[in-house]
Amino acid sequence: MNAINENENAILGLTQAEANRRLGQFGPNELPEATTSVLLKLLSYFWGPIPWMIEIAAILSLVVQHWADFAIISVLLIVNAAVGFWEEFQAGNAVAALKSQLALQARVKRDGRWTTLAARELVPGDCIRLRLGDIVPADADLLASGLANADLTDTDLTSTDLTRTDLTRTDLTRTDSGQDCSVDVDQSALTGESLPVTRKPGETVYSGSIIKQGEIDAIVRATGAETYFGKTAQLVQSAHTTSHFQKAVLRIGNFLIAIAVIMVAFILMVALFRGDPITETLQFALVLTVAAIPVAMPTVLSVTMAVGAKTLARGQAIVSRLASIEELAGMDVLCSDKTGTLTQNRLTLGEPFLMDGITKDEILLAACLASRVENKDPIDSAILEGCGDVPIDFYQVRQFRPFDPVHKRTEAAVQAKDGGRFKTSKGAPQVILNLVSNVDAIRQPVQAAIDNFASRGFRALGVAQYDDVNGWRFLGVLPLSDPPRDDSKSTIAAARQMGCTVKMVTGDQLAIGREVATQLDMGSNLIDAEIFQETSYSESAQVDDMIENADGFAQVFPEHKFHIVDVLQKHGHIVGMTGDGVNDAPALKKADCGIAVSGATDAARAAADIVLMAPGLSVVIDAIEEARKIFQRMNSYAIYRIAETIRVLVFMTLSILVFNFYPVTAVMIVLLALLNDGAILSIAYDRVRCSDKPEHWDMRSVLGVSSVLGLAGVAASFGLFYLAERVYQVDRETIQSLMYLKLSVAGHLTVFATRTRGPFWSIRPAKVLFIAVVGTQVIATLIAVYGILMAPIGWKVAALIWCYALACFLVNDQLKLIAYRMFGSPQSTTNS
Repeated sequence: MNAINENENAILGLTQAEANRRLGQFGPNELPEATTSVLLKLLSYFWGPIPWMIEIAAILSLVVQHWADFAIISVLLIVNAAVGFWEEFQAGNAVAALKSQLALQARVKRDGRWTTLAARELVPGDCIRLRLGDIVPADADLLASGLANADLTDTDLTSTDLTRTDLTRTDLTRTDSGQDCSVDVDQSALTGESLPVTRKPGETVYSGSIIKQGEIDAIVRATGAETYFGKTAQLVQSAHTTSHFQKAVLRIGNFLIAIAVIMVAFILMVALFRGDPITETLQFALVLTVAAIPVAMPTVLSVTMAVGAKTLARGQAIVSRLASIEELAGMDVLCSDKTGTLTQNRLTLGEPFLMDGITKDEILLAACLASRVENKDPIDSAILEGCGDVPIDFYQVRQFRPFDPVHKRTEAAVQAKDGGRFKTSKGAPQVILNLVSNVDAIRQPVQAAIDNFASRGFRALGVAQYDDVNGWRFLGVLPLSDPPRDDSKSTIAAARQMGCTVKMVTGDQLAIGREVATQLDMGSNLIDAEIFQETSYSESAQVDDMIENADGFAQVFPEHKFHIVDVLQKHGHIVGMTGDGVNDAPALKKADCGIAVSGATDAARAAADIVLMAPGLSVVIDAIEEARKIFQRMNSYAIYRIAETIRVLVFMTLSILVFNFYPVTAVMIVLLALLNDGAILSIAYDRVRCSDKPEHWDMRSVLGVSSVLGLAGVAASFGLFYLAERVYQVDRETIQSLMYLKLSVAGHLTVFATRTRGPFWSIRPAKVLFIAVVGTQVIATLIAVYGILMAPIGWKVAALIWCYALACFLVNDQLKLIAYRMFGSPQSTTNS
């Protein structure tokens, strides 16, 4: 919305009638929020390829009156939906958190009088008053008249207000005389700037920023969704991404569904040709469907990530979206904010520039005396902390004038214990220079020092001292900077070794960002985000290439961060973004893995996938390592699950097509699903190795390796079938028991092959996985030996089946290595 030029009406403000009209025209000053029915969200988890197949299996079991199958399948379907729904419900609402950041009330002039209204009632054109500590309620243009037009008799400006330190008689005199009044505004939550900025009459302040110094009137130019803050919230709402994990699960499900459809089609055609009873055909369709569907796959993968999330929580990284763990494992670009993440978010003194004859202790003493600890000003705190052993206790400050946006300096009248008196002042270098009489003689070297500090990213502070003999003397320039954290350099180097590039994203000036990046060995190729405003996002491939190759970005606004993430994603990167403020929320939501750092605002936390509880980036590196281990476990399970589905499905289909024989019953299929898929949950605790490169779902490798293992299992099953029927002439009911035990034991042993990319002995399995697999197969053996729900086979035959399954496992492990060479080389790994 364009600014509304109504300065001439600022003295009286709007009438209530006009305000009501505009409220109807522009709407309330709040963020619109799109909501979705909880019921619809829940029902969405019953919609999709894998849920459809599970539902079909449940319907078929209902039709043929297999009540136990129907109950088991229905429970699995409901559990899968409940896990996904609860995960999303727990993630929170980023827009709601953004709304909570807005001011709740505002001082506004209506019908010529000041009153306090709810911020949602503000409209464009309203005259508002902004004072120390206020959250700006809407985008507003500052008025030059300031307090000159204030109605000092109104109830909101009491005698208490008149005695406040930020509203002195000097201020009133200055404002009434027509001079400009300014305010210092903390807009770090919006722009990422580490220090408050001065805003003068005629300039704009944005909703959500905080007044840190001064008092001024302003006219509202935009409200609600049209504010800078509101557009940030809209970016959050518009950022919807489908995780690579979700895409991988869909591809695996589609692959298995395609196999199932082909097999069922073959069987139906053969059944119709043979004239088989419809009930028997439906029963077989049920068996095939149950065998084909990765019923427990979503649950197993979610549980694997949930267990990993608990491990990450112990490492001070809280996961709010489970799928982000997989994204974190594959992250190859991390866009990190600077202040408080790479740096200490604490100003410190550097080596000062000194005038001739001045010592470091002299300039520090003068600067300390012109500072106040109770002000809690970041500059004052940095100077007082940097004083060291300077003997300030020998002096007493008799009078102190704090910093204000007009004078841009502090001043202290000091008395020494020996009776001497003098003044000291610190502030903007040019302001301090203008105090001294020999300004022309010293301006050039001082300006050179200031420029040198600026080029290195330091903020310069001039210091002067006054006495009755010499007048004002310029002592020198103090450099202030926010230094890097002690662990940032090593953390960035560790990330680089893990194949993850770290790009700095900061709202500070280019020189500051470049200096910090140089100190951290991040590279000096930083881009000023102003270039985004000069180029069309959709048409400039050159800017996209600059983003791709940049080491970082400076003077960045929320829409810039959002665009940076979007461009990197379009270039094929899995992008992580760290942030802590409202300004970071859209990019955190857009990123594949949004990371809210320690001390982040509620808006950033709600938009992020992972929230760090400890400061710095080192926690992220630990989280990446753990996420890659979790990915290994999920990848192992996916290969195992696909291989087992192919093994059972193809073997059953060919058995009926070729031999007109059901090798296992529907009850056996359910037992296989319960025992094997139930125990495989323990893979979430398996011992794995962390890759030294980002992990990605290589579907060619996953499907290729699992297909080789699955077809090898089919061959092994037919080998056992041949031995039982042709060589030993076992009856077919007993053959079904043999096949059940073989499919159960050999199938579950497959997980020991799929869990490694080298020989199965290269990584020792976790004790809990080993016990779970062996334990369930002991149960399966007892069922087959004693003939529970099937024909008994006895211990001797069961032992032979175990030996056959172990021999097949050793062969399959070698076939796995061949398959990896065929379909994709194993990634290099490191022990962890």
